[in-house]
Amino acid sequence: MTDIGIVGAGAAAAAATYVLDGALPDASITVLEKSGGLCGRAATRRRGDVTYDYGANYIKDDDDRVVDLVSTFDDGLVEVAGDVHVFDRSGTVSEGRDADERKWTYRTGLTRLAKHLFDASDATVRRRTRVEHIARADDTWTLTDAEGNAHGPFDALLLNPPAPQTATLLETADWDADARTDLLDATREVDYRTIWTAVLGYPFELDRPYYALVNTDKEHAVGWVAREACKPGHVPDGESVLVVQANHEWSVERYDADPERNVADLADHTAAILDDDRLADPAWTDHQGWRYALPESGLRRGARTPAEDAGCYVVGDWVAGEARLHAALRSGLDTGERMVHAL
Repeated sequence: MTDIGIVGAGAAAAAATYVLDGALPDASITVLEKSGGLCGRAATRRRGDVTYDYGANYIKDDDDRVVDLVSTFDDGLVEVAGDVHVFDRSGTVSEGRDADERKWTYRTGLTRLAKHLFDASDATVRRRTRVEHIARADDTWTLTDAEGNAHGPFDALLLNPPAPQTATLLETADWDADARTDLLDATREVDYRTIWTAVLGYPFELDRPYYALVNTDKEHAVGWVAREACKPGHVPDGESVLVVQANHEWSVERYDADPERNVADLADHTAAILDDDRLADPAWTDHQGWRYALPESGLRRGARTPAEDAGCYVVGDWVAGEARLHAALRSGLDTGERMVHAL
């Protein structure tokens, strides 16, 4: 029997697990996830009858293999209504992105996709299990969690955390090989944008001709505003929910500031951009900081090959070099297939 260990239960890991389980039915797959949720930054929360995706916003139809995957798991799949318009540093709004682009989520939120993929496999998913150490001996891998528990040995290892967290694991790994050093150096080179997100709820409907606004010059405090009511099943009639993401500089500067003050400032900015004073006073709010939100670059070409020869694989949107959910899913599909070939 082949034993496979996976660190992190993000979208890429879910796609890789789906491929591995389908092609290697006798394999034993163990997924260790530090949080209580699935799908990484493609995260969903609920508040009463309201559902909102507060990290990644949707799945884009920009990859045929990902479209096929999503179409396979279409239970609860919905298309986001409306286009993405743009605004500049002055807050001036204008029409923007291609109206033919399709955008998907699920009635119960984006995390539904990872649940579909893991549920379709026989993988064991252990949540609230933070991996803190990696060791390689006798051509197998062992993982140690924060409680001191050992997991393994595994014939192959897949790492799904963001690049900085993957680098931390590689830095302290008991794995004395040039492949580790090469992969570590390349992983450290991947830069990230930080995003601080506010979620704003209102007891009235907000009528706009777009789903979301994106700041194109990156010189406004707000980088993105999205209307969750454009996602079927997310927001009851007569209500509105806005997901507001600050730009990188604002997010870094204010990351550890008072959350209530941050939310209030982002609500004020949103009211000005959408030219509606009511939006400065939301009925309820939520927030989340994403220190490693969007990779600005990808893994250097060729850096992963020696590590893969030793049975250590990395996966995610940062490996693909594209900060999109479909890129993470594609990375998982491709990496899963390479693992199947090697195993």
